[in-house]
Amino acid sequence: MTSGSSDPVTLRPDEGVEVLHDDVVQDHAPAPAAHRDRSDAWLVGRANELMAIAQSSGTAGQADVTDEVDAILAEAQGRGEPRIVAQLLRAAAVVRLLTPGLVEMSDPLLDEMITHTQRHGLLVLEADAHALRARRLLAATAEDKALSEVARALAMLDEELVPDPVMDRRSWDRQLANALQDTGLVLIQLGVYEMADQVLARADVAIRHSAGPHQIYVHLLHRTGMLIGWGLRLERVNEFEQALERFATASAIAKAVEGPFLESLHPRHRGLTAAEQVPVIGAAHALARPDGEHLGQLRGLLDLATHAREQIIVSIATARCLEREGEIADAQKVLDGTRQAVEHDTSEAALLLCLVREFARLSGLEGGEHTTTALQSYAHALEGELWTMQEARTATLLTRRDHERLSRQHGAIAQQALQDPLTGLPNRRALDEKLRTLVTGQAHPLSVALVDLDGFKTVNDRHSHADGDDVLRVIASTLRQALRGDDVVARYGGDEFVVLLPGAPLPAAEAALWRAVEAVAALPFDLSRGVTLSVGVVSVRPKESANQALSRADSAMYVAKRQGGCRVAAVAGELSAEA
Repeated sequence: MTSGSSDPVTLRPDEGVEVLHDDVVQDHAPAPAAHRDRSDAWLVGRANELMAIAQSSGTAGQADVTDEVDAILAEAQGRGEPRIVAQLLRAAAVVRLLTPGLVEMSDPLLDEMITHTQRHGLLVLEADAHALRARRLLAATAEDKALSEVARALAMLDEELVPDPVMDRRSWDRQLANALQDTGLVLIQLGVYEMADQVLARADVAIRHSAGPHQIYVHLLHRTGMLIGWGLRLERVNEFEQALERFATASAIAKAVEGPFLESLHPRHRGLTAAEQVPVIGAAHALARPDGEHLGQLRGLLDLATHAREQIIVSIATARCLEREGEIADAQKVLDGTRQAVEHDTSEAALLLCLVREFARLSGLEGGEHTTTALQSYAHALEGELWTMQEARTATLLTRRDHERLSRQHGAIAQQALQDPLTGLPNRRALDEKLRTLVTGQAHPLSVALVDLDGFKTVNDRHSHADGDDVLRVIASTLRQALRGDDVVARYGGDEFVVLLPGAPLPAAEAALWRAVEAVAALPFDLSRGVTLSVGVVSVRPKESANQALSRADSAMYVAKRQGGCRVAAVAGELSAEA
């Protein structure tokens, strides 16, 4: 493609992005300070754009992309909303996984994402983090560890997943689709195509309900790549008819990509189709019907292909079209060039073997019948052995997934004894144990708060107990988000909660609990039904028992109630009889 052959499409001119190939100039990214006035939704949307730029072949300025996504992450961490922080940790990790030379820098981000999502109970995002870690491990030639990580992700996604009550359903569905797509992509890299197909089929359901054009485009792109890899794998065991079916389906999906591609975040040139700009899409049509008509387009796509998956798929498609035209030497040259370019890339082991086989097949044609027969016999024996290994890999993956599933079930049973089933918070028994431990070993300030819901009885009376349960879940989630990660929020019973703030003197605890009161008061009415919080907080005294501290916090809470509710009463000494 020549410079200036078409105009670049600018997706969001006011947000400073966009580039596809070297002939397109990238606008300057917004200064980090500009992010402070942006909404949480804008931060997530901008991060999605930056991931789209990073995953686009031929994209320039990936260092600028990394810098900006880091600035957005820092802004989100300053605000502290757990779900937003988790999504931006994912974006920062994905950008590095897609950028040559920065892959290793994804490790601390993935570690932080796993710890963060575990702390805040974000199961779907935690599964996504394990899938991304598996992808990272494959790039580091650690296939066995990658199998364990993706098995963990599969086990989490096989649980009964309940939509997050704090999020709207569309956003939650998009998070689920992302986790399923990232898991499916690892399975494709492992060559476990049957399982990948099942996982992507689940992603298809979530996407159908809630996705925008970009996520639809990415999903169809993944399915196209999966079907091509599957077809090449089937050819290696002489299942040519089934392979042709996979190639034909891939080509049909590649046609369906064109619509969402035009509205996606993928940086693109106006007037050109996805098949002319996206290597895997153009290769799908050529593999379904290889002939010389595709060669001009494929040569352009070879220049755009930067990731191993794209390079291998496009080079095989190009070689087959050249073979159809009788240009065997040129086909060999294309395959050999790609083979040398990706021979040290371990992220696509299954596809790499397909490339080597294709090169051996074409090279053997010049050696006469004897050489060809010997080569084919050896290849068939090798493929039989590899097929057995592939089945063993699948069995290993299934076994580890089931083991992880059982381990999580066992942990869940143990946790249920200490967990309130409605809110997911620690229950009274867990609270008693934690408070007793903190009071007994108290070497630092410890504050204890009792939280009661103002107006909760009205919710049950005017609406329903189901609405009341929803309010309790939302309040519990909001409380947990508003406080520090080390603070303990437990359901004490009914509409009462207890908060333990280790290391927090009374003034700091009071300020933190005011933030929680204000966060609940700011909730939309359809989530809170107008419920607010009355909070009493005390600082545990030396040699004071857990029950005595809770009793003082309870008395302080009634002070907040009598003062009109929706407030915090912090009591340092004894309450007077009048109070």
